[in-house]
Order: sequence, then structure tokens, then C-alpha cells
Amino acid sequence: MEEQKQRYYFNIESGEVLDTPADQEGHFFTLIATGEEIKDLREYLEVNYKADWATYGNSHLHPFKDPDREHAEYDMALKEIYAMVYRLGDAEAKNHVRNMGILSEEELIK
Repeated sequence: MEEQKQRYYFNIESGEVLDTPADQEGHFFTLIATGEEIKDLREYLEVNYKADWATYGNSHLHPFKDPDREHAEYDMALKEIYAMVYRLGDAEAKNHVRNMGILSEEELIK
């Protein structure tokens, strides 16, 4: 039996994924997704978080080290997060991501 999709509310700044509308400040994207899709989104958020800290740590502990690997990992995870927002989002979320211009047409339809 296929898992039912339900409405989630996602704040990319905080990484929060809620199943009820938020009264909090910040912009929340509306996503229509399965629990498995939200699990995948959370995994990319974790990769992004770890890469962000690795970049921060290396810039302070090893200021002359080339941070390209950490930056590439951070960028990849962030692009995947926005691709998921586009794929799972309502019309407003899709429009927002498309207007940002950070994803190519191929990345939008993947």
C-alpha cells in the first residue's frame, strides 16, 4: 500500500519541518509529501548542517586550508534541499524556488 501524502510546513532557515502551520516568524514552504520524502529531506538537512560546521571549523582552525570539499558538499546539499522544495512544494514554493534561479531546468525536473 502506498504511503499517503500529507501537508508539511518547512522553514529552510531553521530546518524545521512541521505538520501543522507555524505561528512562528520566518518563511515556511508548504510541502505535500510522504513521511519517507520528509525523512529524505531531513537527511539532506543533516548533511548541509555538518558541511556548514566543517566549513566554519576549518576556516578558524585551518585558515589556509582549501575549503573546496566542504563548500561543495554544502552547496550540493542546499541545492538538493531546494530541488525537494520545488518537487514537493505547492505552487507558491515552486514559484519561489524557480525565481531564485539557483537550479537549472534539469535540476527542477529531476
